[in-house]
Amino acid sequence: MLPVLLKKVNNIKIIMLKFIHAADIHIDSPLRGLENYESAPAEEIRGATRKALNNLINLAIEEEVSFVIISGDMYDGDWKDYNTGLFLLSRLSKLTSKGISVFIAKGNHDAESKITRELKLPHGINLFSSKKPETFTLKELNIAIHGQSFAARAVMEDLASSYPAPVSGMFNIGVLHTSLNGREGHENYAPCSLDTLKSKNYNYWALGHVHKREILSEKPWIVFSGNTQGRHIKETGPKGCMLVTVDTEALSVVSAEFRALHSLVWSLRTIDISGISETFEVVEVVRRDVEKEFIKNNNEFTALRIILKGSCKAHRQLSLEPEKWINEIRLSIADSSFGDSVWLEKLLIKTTFESDIEQIKKRNDPIGDMLRYIESLENGENKEMLYDIISKDASDLNSKLPPELAFKLYFKENADAPANAESDKFKEILTETKELLISRLLTHEA
Repeated sequence: MLPVLLKKVNNIKIIMLKFIHAADIHIDSPLRGLENYESAPAEEIRGATRKALNNLINLAIEEEVSFVIISGDMYDGDWKDYNTGLFLLSRLSKLTSKGISVFIAKGNHDAESKITRELKLPHGINLFSSKKPETFTLKELNIAIHGQSFAARAVMEDLASSYPAPVSGMFNIGVLHTSLNGREGHENYAPCSLDTLKSKNYNYWALGHVHKREILSEKPWIVFSGNTQGRHIKETGPKGCMLVTVDTEALSVVSAEFRALHSLVWSLRTIDISGISETFEVVEVVRRDVEKEFIKNNNEFTALRIILKGSCKAHRQLSLEPEKWINEIRLSIADSSFGDSVWLEKLLIKTTFESDIEQIKKRNDPIGDMLRYIESLENGENKEMLYDIISKDASDLNSKLPPELAFKLYFKENADAPANAESDKFKEILTETKELLISRLLTHEA
């Protein structure tokens, strides 16, 4: 018997039930590039997607939900063995053993997975057809669930437009893996409009594919639940699922609440250190900020990227010895009470020199000449020529430049090196070069 809540208000019986809408579990996501981080807590990060799935299962059982919807991307592509699929099915079987059904629409990652194609699904785990939209009706709950799986990784047509009309007298749910009208950082798969979804007259749309949680409408409810666990620094903040309570007599959503499932939180912090003179003071400011972020994340394991910005006297030492001060900050965090629960994934120094640049540019000496020349490049004069030189000789320069210039990062981390001299990345190179040269030249002058 599926869990149902029976309540009476003024002697009128109201039947309510709960279901979970989750998506983009990406179980055992390989987290490519993690080996490049010497101090990375690899096991903590690699195991995070499994922990999030376990949290999903526990939440469903604790809340006595009637069913769970997964709107695509259970996996992260194909795998060498079946351990990933067996783990997921063993977890989902815990739900079916409690009478909790599972409804799954394959997404772009699932479509190419042999695990999804070949593993036999236990009773109670329902996979939507990839040939055309399919409807599951739960008559005892007054629920109709409509969905369609991806047949291939790249589905470019509008699947939603062919979804069927709602089942009369039932609470109708649409399950769809889609980019909707396009979302930054996501392939434009199964595109459709908000108007198309609304025109179907369903009561709730359970969307997947977009990893950022977003409620697009409440009349009707149209929701991206986001992924269950952030996998890198572009997926910051709490991650989880939606817990939805439904009044099946009134055919309405009583509540739709976000519930966190993550075991690890990715955080991006920009810290303004304007006016700070001493580098050891910078270290303490960063440590205090990290502690606040850790507390904000409910003392959960936090993977953190920090960007230092601002105009300050400390910039000179930070830019001259970046590795030293990055390590001082790492050590400060490691020695703190929360050190075992925070990993500093990266620290970027984007500070500027605290000086009167306009006055320096007026000087009739090599430093003034240099600043005026760089300004001419920033304003467009000879920029194309300099870009051609940098692009052609980048590899040779990387072998000769001192580590603190970190010039190679611009090309190593961005396979698509600046396409032209007007690109933001090339302008950033010029700005950082200017700041470094000013710091070094004025230091030697002093």
